[in-house]
Amino acid sequence: MINSKRILVAPLNWGLGHATRCIPIINALLVNGHTPIIASDGVALSLLQKEFPNLEFAELPSYKIKYAKKGKNFKLKMIWDSPKILKAMANEKKQTKKLVKKLKLDGIISDNRLGVYSKKVPSIFITHQLNVLTGNTSWMSSKVHQKIISKYTECWVPDVKSKPNLSGRLGHIKNSNLNIKYLGPLSRFNKTNSTKKYDLMILLSGPEPQRTLLEEKLLAEIPTYIGQVLFVKGVIEGSQQKENKTLGNANVTFYNFMQSEGLQNAISESELILCRSGYTTILDLAKMEKKAFFIPTPGQYEQEYLAKRLHKNRLVPYAKQEEFTLKDLEKVTKYEGLKSFNSFLDYSGLFSAFSKVNENSEPTSSTLSI
Repeated sequence: MINSKRILVAPLNWGLGHATRCIPIINALLVNGHTPIIASDGVALSLLQKEFPNLEFAELPSYKIKYAKKGKNFKLKMIWDSPKILKAMANEKKQTKKLVKKLKLDGIISDNRLGVYSKKVPSIFITHQLNVLTGNTSWMSSKVHQKIISKYTECWVPDVKSKPNLSGRLGHIKNSNLNIKYLGPLSRFNKTNSTKKYDLMILLSGPEPQRTLLEEKLLAEIPTYIGQVLFVKGVIEGSQQKENKTLGNANVTFYNFMQSEGLQNAISESELILCRSGYTTILDLAKMEKKAFFIPTPGQYEQEYLAKRLHKNRLVPYAKQEEFTLKDLEKVTKYEGLKSFNSFLDYSGLFSAFSKVNENSEPTSSTLSI
């Protein structure tokens, strides 16, 4: 008989990537007989509620993350917003303490929510950023982040440990005392063979105002494109909306958002994907072995690093947002495209972490393996 555990899964609401890469983990928890309870806020919570309407949900305090309009002001804006983020972390720590008791939790999986942690039950932290890139302050932000991660029972990194890998120095550090487990490229998608329906798929995501700024720029560019275009805005609303338009030379199908199954099919049916260089997006496109073109979010060091790294390795070209034109897409033919890594993830072994007594906890029946 399965020793079922009640596990809180809490992704950060920063774009959709943290939420979407939790989808395969939530599915695996269900397959292995456990009970996932989802906790987040904003569009991340809304997306997971649509994906798993029958699961229990809890709302956590919002970090209220909003990007600067100009990339050069990104770090300054994050420093300015840091008191709000610290306050949200303190509030979610208090709320997590209540949830552990109220929901009788046996474990926690936090995807980059720094305050979702408990000494009472095994707590897992998911991140691909063991090193946090912030320009000339990267050494300090990395040390602070690693110090926070050290509180957790384990740290799960969605990448392979060896080379070649997808995250580079973001997800790999030397001589670490952290309890790190590499999951392999974590994606909600599977590669499928489909008849090509779209010449170009535009897939938007990420916090405002940069999502809207890129949408407006691309809408101005599309009339010069000849072909079939699928435009997914990445705006999570109450219901899915579809609209067909002819813009100049382009036939465009617009969606406000897509859920996992529809999005997997759409990516498979598209010749080329134009999107941000967010790490979860890279994981998904690698799993589907797609050709892509990246436009990093202005000022976000992580996305800029990943885009430059994949460009250097001749896998995916990129352009700065302010410099991009649709003519740049012609460069894609000179790049190999993303490839999947063959890796096996033993979820039952991974979830055994929740059958152990947390070293900081007081022994209770809910944290003991039977």
